Amino acid sequence: MNALNRVPSLMARAGTASALTLAAVGGSVVAPGFAPEAAAATPATKALQVAASKKGSPYKWGATGPKRFDCSGLTLYSYKKAGKTLPRTAAAQYNKTRHISAKSRKAGDLVFFHSGSNVYHVGIYAGKGKIWHAPKTGDVVRLQKIWTKSVWYGRVK
Repeated sequence: MNALNRVPSLMARAGTASALTLAAVGGSVVAPGFAPEAAAATPATKALQVAASKKGSPYKWGATGPKRFDCSGLTLYSYKKAGKTLPRTAAAQYNKTRHISAKSRKAGDLVFFHSGSNVYHVGIYAGKGKIWHAPKTGDVVRLQKIWTKSVWYGRVK
C-alpha cells in the first residue's frame, strides 16, 4: 500500500491532525491541483495546461497573448509559461523541435500542419487525436480533432 492509499486511514486514526503530524506518522498531504513529486508536470504537460486555460480566447493574427492569440502565438506563450523558448512562427517552431513520429507523440508535443514542405499551422497535442489551437480569424482557442493526415510532430527540447 503506497502513502496515497494510506492517507484516509491515517487521517481517520489521527482525527483532525495537522499536516506535520500526518507526515510524522508516514502519511503524505495531497492538496487538490498539486501532483505528487513523482508525477510533477513536465514543461510539455505545463504548456498543454496553459493552452487549455486559454480556451475561448479570441484569435488575432500576430498576437502572442495573454488575451488573444494566433496559432504560433499560443504555442509560444504556452511553452514560455512552462519555461521553454520557442521562435515566433509555426515554421520556425518546427525547425526548433525534435521531429518525432505519430506513433511516439505524447500530450504536449507540437502538431504541425503542412502542405508539401510548407508548415502553415501549429497546435499542442492533447491526446486522443486532438489539439489545442487558435484556428483562424473569427474563431477562438479550442480543443479540436486533427482533421488531416498532413501533419508532422515535434517535441520541444
